Amino acid sequence: MKLSPAYRLATTILHGFDEYRARFKDITQDASRRFRDAAWREAQQASAERINLYEEKVGVTLARMQRTFDHDVLSHCECWREARTHYADLISQRLDYELSETFFNSLFCSIFHHRHIRNDWMFVYSSRDSAAHHSGIELSRRQPVNGDWQSALRWALEEAPFENPFTDIHRDTQLGAEFLEANLPDAIKHAPDTEIELLKNVFYRNKGAYLVGRIYGGGEQVPLVLPVLHGEGFGEEKDADSRLHLDTVLIESDEVSIIFSFTRAYFQVEVPVPGEFVAYLQELMPQKPAGELYASIGFFKHGKTEFFRALNRQVAKREDQFIIAPGVRGMVMAVFVLPSFRTVFKIIKDKFDPTKEMSRENVREKYRLVKRHDRVGRMADTQEFSNFIARQDHFSPECLSHLLEVCPSTVYLKDDKVIIKHCYTERMMTPLNIYLEECSEEEKPTILKDYGNAIKQLAAANIFPGDMLLKNFGVTRHGRVIFYDYDEICYLTECNFRHIPEALYPEQEMSSEPWYSVGPNDIFPEEFGPFLFANMELRKLFYQLHPELFDADYWQGLQQAIIDGRVIDVYPYRNKQRFAGSAGQLVY
Repeated sequence: MKLSPAYRLATTILHGFDEYRARFKDITQDASRRFRDAAWREAQQASAERINLYEEKVGVTLARMQRTFDHDVLSHCECWREARTHYADLISQRLDYELSETFFNSLFCSIFHHRHIRNDWMFVYSSRDSAAHHSGIELSRRQPVNGDWQSALRWALEEAPFENPFTDIHRDTQLGAEFLEANLPDAIKHAPDTEIELLKNVFYRNKGAYLVGRIYGGGEQVPLVLPVLHGEGFGEEKDADSRLHLDTVLIESDEVSIIFSFTRAYFQVEVPVPGEFVAYLQELMPQKPAGELYASIGFFKHGKTEFFRALNRQVAKREDQFIIAPGVRGMVMAVFVLPSFRTVFKIIKDKFDPTKEMSRENVREKYRLVKRHDRVGRMADTQEFSNFIARQDHFSPECLSHLLEVCPSTVYLKDDKVIIKHCYTERMMTPLNIYLEECSEEEKPTILKDYGNAIKQLAAANIFPGDMLLKNFGVTRHGRVIFYDYDEICYLTECNFRHIPEALYPEQEMSSEPWYSVGPNDIFPEEFGPFLFANMELRKLFYQLHPELFDADYWQGLQQAIIDGRVIDVYPYRNKQRFAGSAGQLVY
């Protein structure tokens, strides 16, 4: 029986998806070995490899399709309509059907350059509202508490699939039990049916391993995250120490949400049924969009699909229009928002302000760098879109006029449609400069402390923001300061931090020009104050909170640590929350 070209096209795409999934699973499954061996550099490399894997496998599959099929077959939309039907049948019983639909979409968009986005020819909407059937796979494990929190926590740690022993599991579980007894709601703490429930698979990221689940009883529940680290736990941690310790216990929804933040690297965790896994996580974090949760466990392309579908639903409600983003307008990007959707849209301008000496491709490479790099909770994840289309009346007149003026090569009109050839999306935040203008005097030291911590943590991850102005940072709903303007970002080790040389005579100091040579990568931290803060009171306060940021020696020390191969600890919870916090570590 001769198979139709459309059927063979569908099977070719599915074969490419299977190759992608097999390699994705291999990288992910090896995370437990990397954690066991404290192979931190290797973990960073594996994370980058897995991010690059998707585009790599789409490219391999596209090349295979172009070798196998005539151009007339690949460019014929009716062939894709039939291929979509066959593909939906082929994946109907798969546990990862939604991911395979996104892979199909990626190949369609590669052929048609993100045009002809119609549900007839690709999966604009899923082939079904829910999975064909419940998998029956048990994702979690449970243990009754029976009033003994220490025994329940001991079960949680001992039954987890760790290959390393704990240094002192009795001490860890005692500290954890004391915390729970002091902080859990009475309705849960004293209920006779209270249980601990944990997902069976461990979430690995950087130097941490996380057990994720919930405590429920008396008709109520709270999320539960148990971060497990290497080292002794008290005093300075030793990466060479193969023993483990429980670092803290997290039960607040906001704390757990930060663990899964869009500002952090994707987890390495084995996910048997993606849809059911994400549904479980949403029960713990109901305010988290499904797209962010898919991305947090490594399925960032399907996270983009979920985002796009959610955006379409929101736009269809017609509650508001796209408007120019509040705050200082960017020198490189035109930024607009749909206020009800908590997202910003960023388009590269045709012409940059004179002080910005870079090309469009330079900017795009900076965004690719951030996608691949560990964001350490301080850089916003982005999604990249091509040929984004919306109706003209979805834009405010001022917003549309601005975009057509500053981005004419990227934004144009076609009938009643606005076509945006390329844009980025990020989670909406309050610009830091606006936040400081509107917050109380009592809040300013806290937010400035976190601003400095953000700069330090980026530096610890080998990232120098370049342009550290307040307007390039935002504040999340959790009060965390996040960097989101990447056009001048670079690796810290590429910078040359210098002290300002002493003037040889008074006239040099009075000169409007520097009396010393300045190279293209030279940075003088002593100059940061006036550059960052026009407000003298804020400048003085920031200097009191972070005096080391104005010292070239501090920056040179961080550079040397990175050159020496040290992976500096940056964990997604504050040092004071740790059972064994060490003042010498970068943990916030």
